[in-house]
Formats: sequence, C-alpha cells, structure tokens
Amino acid sequence: MKAEKIPLIDCPFDYLFGEASGKVLNEYGRFPCQIQCAVYAFMIRGKARATLNITEYEFKENDFIYVKPGSFFLVHDFSEDAQLSYIVFSSSFVEKSTYGMRRMSLPLQSYTPMVNLNPEQTDVVVHFSETLEKAINATPSMLSSERMTYIFNVIDQTFFELCSSEEKHQHTQDRRSEIYHEYSDLVLRHYHEWHQVSEYAEEMHITVPHLCSTIKSVSGHTAGDIIADAILMDAKSQLKVSTVPIKEIAAKLGFENVAFFNRFFKSHVGVTPRAYRNVDSL
Repeated sequence: MKAEKIPLIDCPFDYLFGEASGKVLNEYGRFPCQIQCAVYAFMIRGKARATLNITEYEFKENDFIYVKPGSFFLVHDFSEDAQLSYIVFSSSFVEKSTYGMRRMSLPLQSYTPMVNLNPEQTDVVVHFSETLEKAINATPSMLSSERMTYIFNVIDQTFFELCSSEEKHQHTQDRRSEIYHEYSDLVLRHYHEWHQVSEYAEEMHITVPHLCSTIKSVSGHTAGDIIADAILMDAKSQLKVSTVPIKEIAAKLGFENVAFFNRFFKSHVGVTPRAYRNVDSL
C-alpha cells in the first residue's frame, strides 16, 4: 500500500465567494494541508497567524492575502473577532487563465503572500467585493466562465501590482533573500528525498557554510531547521488524517528505516510518531 500524501484542498466549483469568522477558520487549524486552488482573501477585522510554505505570517486588519495553488498551509489561530472575505478559484479554473498559469509557474517562496492596504485601497477592495457579491447573488446559476475569468484576472493582476508597489517602496530584494527563497522552494520540492543541507547547496552551486550563514541571517532559522519543519509538516498531517502505517510514512519521507524516523520525530516533537497519532490534543 502506497503512503498517502499530505491532504490536498481544492474548490469543488469553478469559484466560491463568501465571508468566514475566526471561530470557523480555527477549525481548520489542526493539521497542515496543501492548497490546490487560488485563494484571495481580505481581512476585514481581527488578527490571524498561519504558516504558509514553512514561513509563519501574522495577518491583520486590511491585509490583502493570496495563497498560491500548491502552497502548504497551516492555520495556527484566528482571533475571536476575526472576519475575512474570500474568493477561491479551483485549480482547473486557474489552469484556463493566462495570468493564473503565469503565477503557478512561480516558485512557492518567490512571491509576497500579503500586502497591507491603505484607506483608499481598502475602499476600492471593499467596493469591488460588494459589487461582486451583488452580481453573484443576482445570478440564478454561476456567472459565465468568460466573466469569471475576467474577474479572476483583474483580482490577480491587482494583487501583484499592489505587491510590486510595496516591494519598490521597501527596496529590491538583495542576493541573500534570493538565496533564501531559492533554498526554501527547493526544500518544499525535495524534503521527502533530500535531508542534508549539502544536497541543496550542491544543487544551488554554493558552499554549505555560505548557504547556512545566509539562511540564518535572513530567516533567523538554521538551514537544517527548515528541512526538518517541512518533513514534520507532512509527517504530522499524515499521522493525524490517515491510517497509513508509520513504517510507510517514514519510507515516503525518505527515511531508510522506521527507527531513524522515530528518533527524528521524537527529537523535534517530544513524543514518538505513534504517541502523536494517538493523542487528540497534539
């Protein structure tokens, strides 16, 4: 029996539009998942903390958020008063869009997932959201594919133009940041087979000491920690949402035997994989 992958979340329709409260969103905070759809969200009020592609973010009021298809996502907590509006486009819908395919080709760690809007920008987003809601509610069935493709392209282009403006204001990323993003993206693609920092350094054509010092200076974490976080994100999810034998999970994540996996897991989490799977509070 082949080991199951980390849970995949997609939209069952071409698009989905609505609002969600912190109470509801906290229900999604137990295990990591991989988002297959394109998610655009606007924080109306409150705060939230989540990990997106092994980087932890804090979201606050007036943040415009984008979760790229293929992203790993884990909700830590939403404040009780949190409220956000969202529009989600399925992976099959995004694949039909020129803009969408262009974004999907970007490395997971190469884009800014949020931008905080000023009052004028907030008014524009709120007005657009209200107009879109009226259009959707006034239509007995779903809006035409052509119209929704246009809306998707407008939202997508608007988000990235806002991000580009923000990045110019904060100055262009330096070479260290580029190395960090390249490394993080490689980890997300190869953590199930490459466990050593040296393997990534070789792929990036830089020395291990240079890679390690760069990652530490940019992120505050060690290069090894980032690999471990990616492995643990996948392992924890499989242990909680599947009945796949631990031995198979270990093999899927690149461990030669289950004993190595057990030692690795316990050294980082404090309990064995079996104990983690059997305790609801973990």
